[in-house]
Amino acid sequence: MRSWPSWSTTWSRPPAATEARPLNITPKLYRRVTLIALASLVLIVFTGSAVRLTASGLGCPDWPQCYGQTIPPLQINAVIEYGNRILTGFVGLAVIAASLLAFFRRPFRWHLAVIGGLLPIGVLAQAALGALIVGHHLPPELVMGHFLLSMILLDAAFALAWLARWEPGERRRSPDRLGVWAVRGLIPLGQLTVLMGTFTTGAGPHPGDHDGDLVQRIDFKGADTLAWLVERHAASAVLLLIGCASVWALLRFRAGADRRAERPVLIATGLVATQIALGITQWLAHLPAGLVWLHICLATTIWLCILWTVARAGLLEPRPTNPV
Repeated sequence: MRSWPSWSTTWSRPPAATEARPLNITPKLYRRVTLIALASLVLIVFTGSAVRLTASGLGCPDWPQCYGQTIPPLQINAVIEYGNRILTGFVGLAVIAASLLAFFRRPFRWHLAVIGGLLPIGVLAQAALGALIVGHHLPPELVMGHFLLSMILLDAAFALAWLARWEPGERRRSPDRLGVWAVRGLIPLGQLTVLMGTFTTGAGPHPGDHDGDLVQRIDFKGADTLAWLVERHAASAVLLLIGCASVWALLRFRAGADRRAERPVLIATGLVATQIALGITQWLAHLPAGLVWLHICLATTIWLCILWTVARAGLLEPRPTNPV
């Protein structure tokens, strides 16, 4: 019998639409993103210091607009303050990119995603704190907190950039326990020096006032507050210098030392010595704003160099286990 075509004949399907390719970020590209985020956070510290030292802290008395306008008036203090706010927007984009792209990096590494997620949170906290500072006319404790939060953000951004540079297990661990712990001991010394520097700046002649606005200063010892803080800040800087030089000598001349951190700790020693000389110069010159700004920028650079030193020293090898 003649067979008729079946109604169930399978018809060919039209070509499927091209599916969107998943976003895959290479380690090299992601490393560049983290470096941009780190550089932007360093830059915002520099410009934020310039805002204060040029007496532009209240150049825009309201927030987020400036004198109720989207575009600030053509006044130097208003332009400096508003420019710093615009840069904050770029910083926000950079850290958001570093945070989100961590989830698309291949291979995925969960600790990069965790550290990257801290950056946008920190920037949002900085923006909120900045609004409080303007709204309360630059109270020194909030201004100090603003700078210290910037240092914490730099810690996270540096850690992210450093970890993104290496794959797990790519760097050997260090057997030099004395050397690694000596390098790590520079962290509290550096933190103490930065903390004393923020107190000193808060008592200094550059509180960030604008057009005679009443701005508080730290004055728990009256007229002697600044000199008292300067002495202790200088002592902490000398202690940091001794610590850096001692760690360098330990790594350089001790037999069996792991010398990976020798070069960064030597650079840190030179930077701290330069900072002390700059501090003496600015004190003798009665704290001109330009030298104070250089002092703050150099302090930020020193802190990054200490972080670099600790990172170069690396992780320790696990202790050998005694057989039972």
